[in-house]
Amino acid sequence: MNLQLDNTIALVTGATSGIGLAIARRLATEGAEAIITGRNPMRLDRAVDSIRATRSGSVRGVLADAGTAEGADIILRAVPRVDILVNNLGIYEAKEFTAITDDDWRRIFEVNVLGGIRLARAYFPGMLERDAGRIIFVSSESALNTPVEMVHYGMTKTAQLAVARGLAELTKGTRVTVNSVLPGPTRSDGVAELLRNMAPGVPTEQVEAEFIAKFRPASLLQRMIDPDEVASLVAYLASPLSSATNGAAVRVDGGVISTLA
Repeated sequence: MNLQLDNTIALVTGATSGIGLAIARRLATEGAEAIITGRNPMRLDRAVDSIRATRSGSVRGVLADAGTAEGADIILRAVPRVDILVNNLGIYEAKEFTAITDDDWRRIFEVNVLGGIRLARAYFPGMLERDAGRIIFVSSESALNTPVEMVHYGMTKTAQLAVARGLAELTKGTRVTVNSVLPGPTRSDGVAELLRNMAPGVPTEQVEAEFIAKFRPASLLQRMIDPDEVASLVAYLASPLSSATNGAAVRVDGGVISTLA
C-alpha cells in the first residue's frame, strides 16, 4: 500500500530506540523525510545510521531534549516546519504510589505532557494555515488502565488523550488531524531495563512472560508487542489515507483493554 508520504517532513521525538525509532524508520521507508530527536549524540548517530541502512532517502537527527523548553527551542530552530509531528518521547518508572514525590510528578508531567504540548503549539498553526498536517501522540494503554506500579505514568498518558482530543476539536472543517495511539506492553530497551529492575537476574523471556501474566493478564496476544507493529499504525495515521480518522484514541494494545468504549 502506498501511504502517499513522499515529500513530507516528519518529526519523531525520542526516536533513538524502541517505538520512536521504528516509527521514524517506517515513515522514511514510506518516503517521508524523517527527523529524529535524542539527547545522546552517539545513540542519535546510531539511530540515523540504522534508518539510512534500510532507506536511502532523507533522514537527520536533532540533538535536543524534547522534554524541556530549551530542547523544544533547539528543535524549532532546526526544524521550523513539519507536516507530521509524532510526539513519542516518554519516560516511565515503576514506583509505589506513596513513594512518588512531588518532584517525580513534576518531572514526568514535564516530559510526557508538556514536551508534546510545546511542539504541537508551535507547529499546529502552520498546519491549519496550510490546511494539511498530522499530529500524533504516542500514549499508552496505561491511559485507560492506570498501572498500579506507576500511577504517575498513567496520569500523563491520560492527559495526552485530553490534549489530543482538544486539539482535534480545533481542526473542524480542515484537512488537519490529531490522534493518539495506545500501545500495549511493547518490547524496547527501556522496557527491558524496567523489567530487569523489577526482577533482577531473571532471563528476559521469562520476565516478559511473568509481567504479562501478572500485570497485563487481559492481553489477548499474551506476549510483548514489537515496535514495528506500533509503527505500522502510526504510519497509517500519518498518511492522507487516514483523513477520516480524527480526534481518535486508536489502540494497538494486543487486546489488553477489554472495554468497548
